[in-house]
Parts: sequence; C-alpha cells; structure tokens
Amino acid sequence: MAEQQDQAVKKSTRLREIMGVMRKYHFLSNFYRQKDPAAICAALQELGPTFIKLGQILSTRPDLVSPDYLKALRKLQDQVKADPFTSVAATFEAATGKKITAAFASFDHEPFASASIGQVHHATLLDGTPVVVKVQHPAVTQLVNTDLALLRQAIKMLKYVPTGKMVVDLNKTLDELSRSLLSEIDTLTEAQNGAEFYRLNNGDGIFVVPKVYLKDCAPQILVNEAMPGKSIRTLFSEKETANAKRNQYLAKALVRNFMKQVFVDRYFHADPHPGNILFTPAAAGKQQTTRQYHQQIGAHQLAIEQQEELPPYRLVYLDFGMMGRLTPVMADGIAEVILALTSKNYHRIAHALLGICNQTGELNGPKFTKQLTSFLQPYMAAGVGQIDFANMLYRVIQLCQDNNLQIKPEVTLLIKAFGTLESTVAKLDPNISMMAVARPFGISYLKRKLRARDLIDDGVFKGLATLESMSQLPEQVDTALETFNNGDIEVKLRYDGQKQLLKQVERITNRFLIVIILAAVIVGSSLLVESSTAHPHIYRIGVTGYAISIAVIVVLVLSELIHRIRRWHNRRK
Repeated sequence: MAEQQDQAVKKSTRLREIMGVMRKYHFLSNFYRQKDPAAICAALQELGPTFIKLGQILSTRPDLVSPDYLKALRKLQDQVKADPFTSVAATFEAATGKKITAAFASFDHEPFASASIGQVHHATLLDGTPVVVKVQHPAVTQLVNTDLALLRQAIKMLKYVPTGKMVVDLNKTLDELSRSLLSEIDTLTEAQNGAEFYRLNNGDGIFVVPKVYLKDCAPQILVNEAMPGKSIRTLFSEKETANAKRNQYLAKALVRNFMKQVFVDRYFHADPHPGNILFTPAAAGKQQTTRQYHQQIGAHQLAIEQQEELPPYRLVYLDFGMMGRLTPVMADGIAEVILALTSKNYHRIAHALLGICNQTGELNGPKFTKQLTSFLQPYMAAGVGQIDFANMLYRVIQLCQDNNLQIKPEVTLLIKAFGTLESTVAKLDPNISMMAVARPFGISYLKRKLRARDLIDDGVFKGLATLESMSQLPEQVDTALETFNNGDIEVKLRYDGQKQLLKQVERITNRFLIVIILAAVIVGSSLLVESSTAHPHIYRIGVTGYAISIAVIVVLVLSELIHRIRRWHNRRK
C-alpha cells in the first residue's frame, strides 16, 4: 500500500513537472501553430529521455510537422549517462535467465554508444563471432508508458484552446509518436524485422545486412552481427572524379534497391537516413552477384540469370526499429502514382492520388486537380538536388488535408522514407532528375500490368497508355448516349465559394426567422402588459416575454460582433 502511494506521489510530481515545462515554453500554442521550434526543443530537452526520443522520432516525420521543426528537432541530442556494467549484467540475466559470461566469450564493459532507450556494447559469441549487443536501460518500458500517459493527461488538464486555424492536430500527432516509440522499444519486434530484412536484402548487389541472432535475443536484449564501416554521409563532400563516379553508382544502387523493397518485397526500411547506412570495403572473396530478370512470353514467364561484377565496396543497412509493409493493392496504388508522374498527366496524377487517400469530407475534384497541377509543375523537370523534399512532402500533405483527403498511414511512411532516401541520393549525385528515378519503375509496372513484351522508351509507354484510354472510349460514348436517350442527363452547376455562400444564406435566413419570432413575442407581450392591469399573473407573463426578447437580442448582437471579429482576424492572417 505504501509503495502504491509512493508511486502515486511520484506520478503527481512528474505530471506537475511536465505541465510546468509546457507552460514555461508555451508548448501547446507553439506546437499547434508550428511556431518557435527552438522553444519546443528546449522543452523536450528539459523533460528528459522519453521526450527527447519523441522529438527525434518527430524529426523523421515530415507528414506531421513543418520543415522548420524537422531541422530543429534533428539537433536534439541524448544526454543519457551510461548504466554501469553491474546494471547491464543484471538486466541481461533478468531478460535471458543466463549470465553474460555464459552467453559470450567476451563482452566490453564500456558501451560504445548510449542513447535514451539503451546502450550498445561490443561482444563476441562463444563461437568467436563478433557481435553488438543492445541492452535497454532498466524499466525503460515502464518509464515511457508512464510519461506518455502523463503527457496526454497534462494536455487535457491545461485546457488550452487555440484561436484561428491549427496547423497540426496534436492528438493525432501524439498517437503516431506513441505507436512509433512503443515499437522502437520492443526489441523482439526489431529482431524479427531485422531477420526478415536480412533474408530479403542481404547480398542484393552491393547491399549487406547484419545477421540477427534470434536465439540470443530477448525482451530488452538485441544481438546483431558486428558490421565495419563509416556513415555514408562521409562521402558527401568527396568531389574527385573517381569518387564522383562511385557516388553516382551508389545513388542509383540505393534507389534501385529501395524500389525492390517496395514493389517486389513490399517490405521496406522506413528510416534510411545517412546514419543508418554504412559504407565499407568489400570482404575478400566474392565480387560477383547473380541478378535475375523476368520476361513474360505469352502465358509463360522466363527467368534469366546474369552474373554481375561488383565494385570493391558495400553499403550496410542498420536499425530495423521502424519498418513499413504494403499490401499488394497498396503497392499497385503506389505504382499507379509513379506511372502518372511519368506521364506528366496531372489529371491522372490527381486520380492516382485519390487511390492512396481516405476521403474525410466533401471533395471538389476539379479544384484539387487545379491546385495539384500548380504545385507539381515546378518539380517535374527538377533535379533531386534542387528539391527540398521535406518542404515538398509537407505541402503535398497539407494540400490533401485542405481538400478533405488523408493519405493512408502506410503510404505516408513510404513517402517519408523515400523523401529521406532521396535527400541522401541528392547529396551523392545532385544531377539525378526526379523523373529519371521514377521512370524505370513506372515502365516496369506497366509491363507487369499489361503483360507488354517490349517497352523500350517513353514514346512506347505513352502510346500504350493512350491506347488503354482509347479502348474505353466506345463504351463511354455508348453509355453517354443511352443515358441521354433515357432522359437521365442532369446538369449540375458549381462554382468556387458555393458552400460558403449557402452557409451565409442559411445563417441570414435563420436570423430573419428569429427576428420575426422576436417581433411577435414583443407585440404579444405588449398586448398582455397593456390589457392586464387587473391580472398580475398575465402581466408577469408579458414582462417575462420582454425579458426573454431582450436576452435574445443581446446574444444575437454579441454573436454577430464575435463573428465579425473572427472574420477580420482571419483576413489579417
């Protein structure tokens, strides 16, 4: 009982601390409107490890916050003291039921990295295999769950209601971050993710994935193969001719492999930032890989294997806490978007986007297409290095939201991952164009979809796309003529601002009806008061009518003033 009371006191103290810091930095006000990112970062830093990790996850989510926030949040650094070896040993023994000396031939007492969730040690398995062991800090899961629950409670208790238009939905953002954070601290899920990614991508060309030793993993413990190398960001500043050619090869390889993850595996790395991709010399020995090509011939599919010479270096993927999975239908929807982008047909692009969005309200299709066209035109011929992908993604999502469209969560994760990867690609090879990246995969999808045997270039691709549309023309004309003959033709006239005008007309009509009723009440009350000198009860009824009328008039005047003030405030914004 005393222990429960002590925990309640600690939670109460922590809740007051969270609320105090949020007030100090005007957290909700700034976050709602995406203003003053420095204050948000200071608040998260002051609140400790859980909140720092939330900020770091948020820095990878351009679908949730503005580009300015992304840049500021990326600077958040963990300042978590490493646990002593005695604590690490106790955590390992509690999770696995074994002592460290029984599981490893050697285990470094000092970690080579420590962050908010855990710390990482070099070790050697009993068979001599070098590994890295990630050990969570004690009670980190309980701490994270407690802090998330208290954060929700603090937001409710502050009762802050912002005026004007909110840029982000705080509750939705917190839901997304909670899911990501709880997923990241689940080491068994991360281990299974890593094992699946290893099976699908290890040895795919120049790509290497660390092996996960599942039998040695446990809750709070993750054991991976140790991988040499340095972050790929160290290559960004190398401009020599030989290095430039190497970087161009790496850029193409990254895009090709990522597209394989999306359209072949339908299972992709959702956080491919430079810190999660290592560059390392190739191990002595195998310098070739086997690549398979598939060709459809009638009802049969022919598989062709070709040996490909590999360069003397490799790229290593790390960190499988955040992964994405697509259904076949969703993968086809993504391919349709790439196909439409390749065609540069903006109506088709808009139609393809509708396939990967949920509609949350009324949609004005022509207006959405027009806005999307105006937005996309500058990007169509731009090189990757000239595009601010964080800003572009944020604006696309805002555009969809403004038109009552919500991009499906798995697609949002994919777009975010692709945007992160393309930022890396742009730094390796700024001359790659956006269309050069997307075109081969659109054509590949068209081959599979139409079972076409020979698509050599965009001219053939566009021709087939046109033929596909033309084949539906006779049926569409026949349907239109039949509808006309049956007298079912309807003409619907719409114009911009129609909805607002109808709301205004409805508002005026309601006010007019209220005024008529008020006039009737006032006239009736006057008659009752005038003719009820000998009847006090009737007199009181008449006076009550006056009082109600005056109250309603005051309310109407105040509501009209508030309405006008809000309109004036919104216009100034």
